[in-house]
Amino acid sequence: MKEDVKKYYGEILQSSSDLQTNACCCSTEKLSPDVKLALSQIDNEIKDRFYGCGSPIPALLEGKTVLDLGCGSGRDVYIVSKLVGSNGLSIGVDMTAEQLAVAERHVDTQTSKFGFEKPNVVFKQGYIEDLKEIGIEDNSIDVVISNCVINLSPDKESVFKEIFRVLKPGGELYFSDVFANQRIPTHLANDKVLHGECLGGAMYVEDFRRLMLKIGCNDFRVTNSSPITVNNTEIEEKVGLIEFTSLTIRAFKLELEDICEDYGQVAIYLGTIPNHSHFFELDDHHKFITGKPMLVCGNTTAMVQETRFSEHFRITGDKSTHFGAFDCSPSSSNVSSPANCGC
Repeated sequence: MKEDVKKYYGEILQSSSDLQTNACCCSTEKLSPDVKLALSQIDNEIKDRFYGCGSPIPALLEGKTVLDLGCGSGRDVYIVSKLVGSNGLSIGVDMTAEQLAVAERHVDTQTSKFGFEKPNVVFKQGYIEDLKEIGIEDNSIDVVISNCVINLSPDKESVFKEIFRVLKPGGELYFSDVFANQRIPTHLANDKVLHGECLGGAMYVEDFRRLMLKIGCNDFRVTNSSPITVNNTEIEEKVGLIEFTSLTIRAFKLELEDICEDYGQVAIYLGTIPNHSHFFELDDHHKFITGKPMLVCGNTTAMVQETRFSEHFRITGDKSTHFGAFDCSPSSSNVSSPANCGC
């Protein structure tokens, strides 16, 4: 399957116009001003060979080390390059030589466009299931991103284990991918076109939840959800009643509980994250209004107190008194989870 994917993205697809469905180009996410600016400065060849279903570029990246899994032609790597600045590092990993060749031949021009004296990007050819093989060390990465790639992996458990190995404590996984409302039948999962179009390897949302629990990630959050319409009559007939959705998900390398617990803690957003002066959305059910106290569960407290977001929030209360399970309302996401319950 890996060789089939290499051929699909290295030889068959020469631009996004060669895609047979809209699964890899269906993002409806609103881009922040800094991401828009960076994207406007990306060379056209890089953008023409881009295949993604979201915009997994989180806030507060300046000076950070960011790893893009399945970076392809490097679009998101270069956006991140602009955002991390000259003191940060943007690393791209991909297994397809043809895609990496596109990315690498634009290093000098992008460095010049961004006004940097020297490149702050590194591209590595390798497999996202084994980052150790290409020299990505334990606890070395601030943020891991990925854009519609993990679905292509035949060993997703290894991918997520590697992600949490390389992340620093408090580091973040922020990725977009294709999910399904049921398990993909074997004959569809093995279909070369469906797999290359990011549908055959789509994760069943409940299996993803179980996998995250298995590797020790007790709580993840959905930040964006977009239905995928496929837009190909022949492929729609093949997949039948399976529903596909593009989700953007964030998770942190933190010690969290497997359900939301109530400790009476309150979080106040200070309005100091660049481009987020009026509010900050942690996920699809946590919109922090600047200056407004918000009752939060213990897990949410950790996400804004024990990560790079800490200086932008004021927390009152601790975990000395437990009041039971947090009173949660249903999340608007398609991923149901005791931990992702909408607190």
